[in-house]
Amino acid sequence: MRYFVAYVAVALIGQNSSEAFAPVAPSSPSSPSSLSSLHSPHSSSPAISSRRGERRRSSSLRVSNGPNDADDEYDVIIVGSGIGGLCAAAMSTLYGYKTAVFESHYAPGGCAHGFKARAKGVDGDFCFDTGPSFFSGLNPDIPAKASNPLRTVLEAIGERVECEKYETFGLKFPEGDFVHTTDFGKKGGVLEEASGYAARYQWSSLMKRMEPLEAAVAALPTAALRFDVGGALTVGPFLPNFAATNPLENLKLTKPFINIVDSAGVTDTFTRNWLDLLCFCLSGLPASGTITAEMGLMMGEFYAPGAVMDCPKGGANAIIDALVRGVEKKGGQIFLKSHVNEIAIEDGKATGIILGKDGKKIRASKAVISNLSVWDLFNSGIVDNKEFPELFVHDRKDTPVGKSFMHLHVGFEATREELEQLQAHYMYIEDWGRGVEAEDNAALLSIPSAHDDSLAPPGHAVLHIYTPATEDYSRWENVDRKSEEYQKLKEERSQYLWNVLEKIIPDIRERARIVQVGTPLTHQRFLNRHRGSYGPAIIAGEGSFPFPGTPVKNLLLCGDSCFPGIGVPAVAGSGILAANSVSLDSIQPQLKLLEKLKQ
Repeated sequence: MRYFVAYVAVALIGQNSSEAFAPVAPSSPSSPSSLSSLHSPHSSSPAISSRRGERRRSSSLRVSNGPNDADDEYDVIIVGSGIGGLCAAAMSTLYGYKTAVFESHYAPGGCAHGFKARAKGVDGDFCFDTGPSFFSGLNPDIPAKASNPLRTVLEAIGERVECEKYETFGLKFPEGDFVHTTDFGKKGGVLEEASGYAARYQWSSLMKRMEPLEAAVAALPTAALRFDVGGALTVGPFLPNFAATNPLENLKLTKPFINIVDSAGVTDTFTRNWLDLLCFCLSGLPASGTITAEMGLMMGEFYAPGAVMDCPKGGANAIIDALVRGVEKKGGQIFLKSHVNEIAIEDGKATGIILGKDGKKIRASKAVISNLSVWDLFNSGIVDNKEFPELFVHDRKDTPVGKSFMHLHVGFEATREELEQLQAHYMYIEDWGRGVEAEDNAALLSIPSAHDDSLAPPGHAVLHIYTPATEDYSRWENVDRKSEEYQKLKEERSQYLWNVLEKIIPDIRERARIVQVGTPLTHQRFLNRHRGSYGPAIIAGEGSFPFPGTPVKNLLLCGDSCFPGIGVPAVAGSGILAANSVSLDSIQPQLKLLEKLKQ
């Protein structure tokens, strides 16, 4: 039963937001606009090295700058402040645990933190997101769904993230330029325009095939799940909902999504290519490797009549700020620039942490929750691997590593009128035949300034374009970041992104006022990502993400290296599950929360 409920939870956690998309401005139902008529596209590349600006934390929240004020003991200590760690901290404080988060970086948020930079001659800050850029279900003015874990946490801690809602984004494919809407697979939609009536008919069959799976994954709220005996109390009231679904259909939730695509009779090439890209944007794997549960509610909600997406005002960093507020107002503490050297383990039990500079030990009476990647946990020396079964450590170290990214963050000149001609997000594919996983074949572009004027000085805007987990780390691993070789490689490897960007804003090089190029080494340095990786590349049907518990008592895990997996909703869900797993003490406050969420 434990595993059955857990697999159902994947879908509850994996469908409301993604690291691969971006918010989009409403536009006409014709092809996406560009600024091609406004300026000449033939401009030279900006001098990147002279436009880097100053990188600074974008949040204005007050958090502790170091561990000097930390107490000697907490109930729960969390190592790392990614979304998973912050959600675990928010829920832990809500449950009444004395909680502290220790973060090595100068800013909380992990892959979702934001940063500011300034350009010479421009008065004001350019505010950039480092990672997640597409969200759904966060808007506080739209009723929350229990299946959205990040919204569940925000509702639980009483925090709002103000959002602008939108409905469309741009597609630049070999078949042509399109605007994606919820009518994608309907009469007159993108699918019919690109591939004809037969494709629309097959799409209808697929959506019908997804209905029982959507019902199954909608049966349990994320916040009810826990993996101890308390689950009988928290999950029990929702089991009748699940029992009403088809058990044979439910078993398909753990299988690759391509099985559902095939069984629905989808043979149209464009449709299969689109589903591969959609899966890749969500999980870092095509449909053959993406678990069906992750697509379960996503497909229904993404294409439901009237469905909208959310652009957080202030960028993804507004989500981090809200989580930090939720942690602190309940008495939790967050310590930045506070590197943890060791998670202390005594007699098979996690007992606290040892900090970097002075070796100070801070005890944890209930649990230590690690928000580190699986590779950093077992390869960095932060834990003594001898405290774990040898096979357990070997299996965790052997987790397949997903590829990395190339990024361009650009602050550029643009008027409000010009921005209104653009979609705020574009998905680009050069050649379907090479596959969505091929290097320099796909790119994702976010222009959040299309919705949010606060992200750049007047008359300017920001954008972020990147390759979606297709950059091989091996070409970078022996390169010195301070070397001329590194600068040349950055210039060379960023040209593909410039070329794609020019297809949408032809004179972007001329307009650019500040440019920052991100590489796998940037991911490794600033985001503390093993080999700059997107995350574990665990293929559905061949492996599964581990649960929050470990063989070491009181040591729990959260983040994208454990169940339910990669992406904002998944890591938020992992934080909930970790907090729910700390102790049986949380059962009563958890039940109280579930009652509140029903209202």
